[in-house]
Amino acid sequence: MVQRRPRHENAKYSAPALDKGLDILEALATEERPQGIADLSRTLNRTPSEIFRMVGTLEKRGYIVRDEAGSFRLSLRLYELAHMHSPFEQIIKAAAGPMRKLSDELHETTVLAAISHGQLIILAEEVSMLRVRLSVEVGSRVPALRTVSGQMLVAHMPVDEQERFLANDPEYNSMSAAKQKQIRAELERIRGHGYFISESSYRTGIDIGVVLGNPEIGLLASLAIPVLAGGVNEGKEKKLLKAMVACAQEINRTLRLAPPPAAVVPD
Repeated sequence: MVQRRPRHENAKYSAPALDKGLDILEALATEERPQGIADLSRTLNRTPSEIFRMVGTLEKRGYIVRDEAGSFRLSLRLYELAHMHSPFEQIIKAAAGPMRKLSDELHETTVLAAISHGQLIILAEEVSMLRVRLSVEVGSRVPALRTVSGQMLVAHMPVDEQERFLANDPEYNSMSAAKQKQIRAELERIRGHGYFISESSYRTGIDIGVVLGNPEIGLLASLAIPVLAGGVNEGKEKKLLKAMVACAQEINRTLRLAPPPAAVVPD
């Protein structure tokens, strides 16, 4: 059953009709079966007359459809609207400010990445202001399993999606059976911890990664920091990790998503 959002009676602005419409859409989104007027009335604690007027408008606008029994379900209209713009664009916009703040605070470059068409793609970066710093080319693609960010993302995929990814990944399929078993165990460990710290496979130093977004709706990205060996943050992984987790949570709040998969930050 959907839980109605609290009404803010003292809010400066209010739109009761809009609240009712959104309540109905959210209720239909969380129920597996179509809902009738009486069902929605009970779920939302509103009168049937309130529900009747609102579902008529939503049906007319194409956001819900009525079945032969007179019950309602969501149409694909919301899905269509959501996909008029790339979800990556929304993540990049939401992450820009928090990433800049994080980079300035930690004096490290921060990198935002996602998996697209089977490879890790660099979506954005905020470069450290230090004279000696790392930079990653935005838009570049690399095999996912060779990177901390890629392994983070594969580890947090829903199980069936992860299986499809591994089955079609050339890097994984070129490994020996023993190496594949090792990779699977590592992915399981990463998923359990909610973060990944590992030596970089491309340079001297370590990479730290956390996830953001919501894997259950297919919206998942990684936030990573490449730490130079001998740099100002060498040996300060725990401090960096805590700040990164807070940054990922802030980005999710901006996107109006539930908190990202929890990271068990070591003491």
